[in-house]
Amino acid sequence: MHLHNSNILVIDDDEDVLVAMRLLLKSKVKEVVVNKNPNLITSLLQNNHFDVVILDMNFNGHINTGNEGIFWLNRIKKEKPNIDVILITAYGDISLAIRSLKEGASDFILKPWKNEKLLETIKDLLEKKKKKQPQKLYLDSGPKIIGDSEPMQQVFLKLKKVAPTDANVLILGENGTGKDLIAKAIHDNSLRKNEPFVKVDVGALTDTLFESELFGYKKGAFTDAREDRKGRFETAHGGTLFLDEIGNITLRQQARLLTVLQNREITPLGSNKAVPIDIRLICATNISISDLADETRFRKDLLYRINTVDITIPALRNRGADIPLLATYFLKFYAEKYGKEHFEISPGFMQKIKTHPFSGNVRELQYALERAVIMAEHPTLQASDITFSVFENPNTIDSNKETNLDAIERNTIFSVIEKNNGNISKSAKELGITRAALYRRLNKYDL
Repeated sequence: MHLHNSNILVIDDDEDVLVAMRLLLKSKVKEVVVNKNPNLITSLLQNNHFDVVILDMNFNGHINTGNEGIFWLNRIKKEKPNIDVILITAYGDISLAIRSLKEGASDFILKPWKNEKLLETIKDLLEKKKKKQPQKLYLDSGPKIIGDSEPMQQVFLKLKKVAPTDANVLILGENGTGKDLIAKAIHDNSLRKNEPFVKVDVGALTDTLFESELFGYKKGAFTDAREDRKGRFETAHGGTLFLDEIGNITLRQQARLLTVLQNREITPLGSNKAVPIDIRLICATNISISDLADETRFRKDLLYRINTVDITIPALRNRGADIPLLATYFLKFYAEKYGKEHFEISPGFMQKIKTHPFSGNVRELQYALERAVIMAEHPTLQASDITFSVFENPNTIDSNKETNLDAIERNTIFSVIEKNNGNISKSAKELGITRAALYRRLNKYDL
């Protein structure tokens, strides 16, 4: 959306601010509405369409806690959850402004503002809104993969490049990140999309089952083989074979798999006749690439064979911007599934899920929201309406997280700011960095 097509609402009890905003914006946007009474916000939003609201942080009204801006921000987000809100704040209110970003504000500007900076901020928000879709349907078809965060944009970029090829793909990521969805998206957007997509959890197969499941068998090959049966390789002929949890197979199983991939043929159990196979191979594992490179655990020649291209799916804790999108999607899905009314999300509910570590990733979020929908007694979900699984221990840090410097930095910054009750100056001093450096990191990690 271009700036000149946008509608802007400005709420400030300072008449001089309203005049300045009107003079600045009236020739730049389609419509600018200014009002000094925040009590009219609800009716203004209900009776008009606005793309951006510019909101003062302090009003001379009945609310005198210093949190007026956050109060009215929550009112706006309840009425129009997807609207962008820019807060106008004095220098001394920066800690409160940072807190408001967590509550759903899109940005804030300092008084006295620079006109060019304000216009640029509005333009950036409108451009993001234009690109942003609540749920992304990757490429032409396939499962819905939701994500607007920078890490997921990198995943989408790789998907777009690799899907149309026949390259073997290794998908890396923690449990619950959606590796199976990525595998299906690759198939659905490949030249093999009209052919079979066959998934096998190879990590759960014993040596005997591994061969019979993957390569098939002839009648009489073993005691229970009462008829011929095709293996998964043969079933996937012409299409895609997805081997999940590839990192958990034994070295013996790896040797058998490598032979098949090199020769492009399988020999069913109980047969001496090789059967040619034409498959695209996609593998997935929750084991890091460095651990897979250990030859005492995984054959390096097989790793090269399955890893023409690797795609790493980020953990949910590194996708902060995606949590509201995922929450909206799952709540709508489960409300429809269980025949419930549309749910509103309170700021407290959103804050609770934004700050939860989600060691179980998207799967944990999905199940937590399903429970919330089932158990909720009111149409507006409060923080108390969501509980997290006892099976996921947020204090357990896995090997991937320990070595993820971005995750460590993000969690450290969050903890320090929480300890200092949002005071940026104290937090920056404690972290040993400048205020400007801390602001850059807050923006980087969507804090």
